Amino acid sequence: MQQDARKKTISPHAYNALASALTLVYWNKPEFRRYVTAMLGSHTELLARLDFTGTKRETSGQLVELLRANEARYLDLTVALMLDLADMDRFPNLEQQVDGAEMVTKAKAAVAELRLWTQKQRETILEQEAHGALIAERVKQAQRNQLFAADHDALQRRFMGMHNATDPHQRGRDFEGFINELFALYDLEPRASYSMDHEQIDGAFVFNTDHYVLEAKWWNVKVGRPLLDIFKVNIERKGKNTLGLYISVNGFTSDALDVNSYSTPFITMDGGDFMAVLERRIRLDDLIGHKKAHASQTGHCYLPVTEILARSD
Repeated sequence: MQQDARKKTISPHAYNALASALTLVYWNKPEFRRYVTAMLGSHTELLARLDFTGTKRETSGQLVELLRANEARYLDLTVALMLDLADMDRFPNLEQQVDGAEMVTKAKAAVAELRLWTQKQRETILEQEAHGALIAERVKQAQRNQLFAADHDALQRRFMGMHNATDPHQRGRDFEGFINELFALYDLEPRASYSMDHEQIDGAFVFNTDHYVLEAKWWNVKVGRPLLDIFKVNIERKGKNTLGLYISVNGFTSDALDVNSYSTPFITMDGGDFMAVLERRIRLDDLIGHKKAHASQTGHCYLPVTEILARSD
């Protein structure tokens, strides 16, 4: 057997064990899809060829066949997927099901079978320390991606649920908590609402070393010019490196945007922006970066996410 791990072939039995383990470690399709998507990472060409509308077994078999058909190209990915599954010892998604105990037993058996067939591959990779470290880092990154995706999905469900709220005051409080969690997910150092002399601040965060104060409204009508005028004055009273973000889920009146289209110390977000972020059509930090650059270049506080996405197409 050759010494380069990339030139070694994976046993057909190991591929079969991989397909079986993939099928059994998750019961619900959304969780299964999130896991596969996270593990495949930047291999969008593989994701594009997977059909998640079929059964988990069909999708798992399809993925394994794609990996096996181009083993030289996807060896690192295949091994990372095998090792991640082989290391599983808890199955929270299965444990929540009515027949959870039986499902967990089957999943453990499948993972144990995969572990047997991947042991030799694991030892081969770990013989080459640099290559082993690369595989380990990719596995960790895939796990981080999986957690990030799960948190994203949970926040999207919360956001959609708030649309059905009957108490606007409670929805406002819930919205503040939602914003803090979303911004924390992107490491934007959010700060909860706080009070200053003669002023109530809905929140604050940091982006690219700039400090932002935040105002958030979830009203049934658009936010008008008077509130943006007050927000602008409050920002200008802060330090010169302080900027603002005004959030209005239902948008802004045309006169409010017109008067802040030539010189503005703040940017704006609306419900469409949130949906684009929560659906992962754009990252929150990228969205803020585009809006900040637009405000700096044009003086306009408003840049719709549809325009940003159209530029990238």
